[in-house]
Amino acid sequence: MSTEHKSNTPADIKDLWQTPQSLFDKLNDEFNFTCDVAASDENRLCPDWLNEEDDALKFGQAWGGSNWCNPPYSNIKPWVEAAALHHKQGSTTVMLVPSDTSVKWFKMAFESCNEVRFISGRISFINAATKKPVNGNNKGSVLFIWRGHCPSSSKCVTLIDRDQLV
Repeated sequence: MSTEHKSNTPADIKDLWQTPQSLFDKLNDEFNFTCDVAASDENRLCPDWLNEEDDALKFGQAWGGSNWCNPPYSNIKPWVEAAALHHKQGSTTVMLVPSDTSVKWFKMAFESCNEVRFISGRISFINAATKKPVNGNNKGSVLFIWRGHCPSSSKCVTLIDRDQLV
């Protein structure tokens, strides 16, 4: 049974949760992101970003360099497929998603990436309407990392404390 679509969040902001700036900054220090590939004009975190109108899933050439991706949680699978495809072309993508091993995209991400960082502790994402952090996230999170020019067969799996990221 998929748990992807269970949410009490209003539909108009359901897929617009922003990554906390401090978490993004910590990862950006490590990966030096060049593009936020799953952003809105209001919640982008990189100087270059692709919004819904840009359709990042079809806008392949933008997925170069090092990409940040906090995809819409209502449909994660195509984002995993895109990250895996662009990884084969040499791009790096860091994706923040729910840690839900019961869905098919999770296995696909796990098998195609180079690194998995499970996050111990819940992340307080930023509400799109209020621009304030919201406690009570009902799922843990995980970072899937596709490092450009590194084979998927080399896998590093770690557990990191949320406080190391924020």
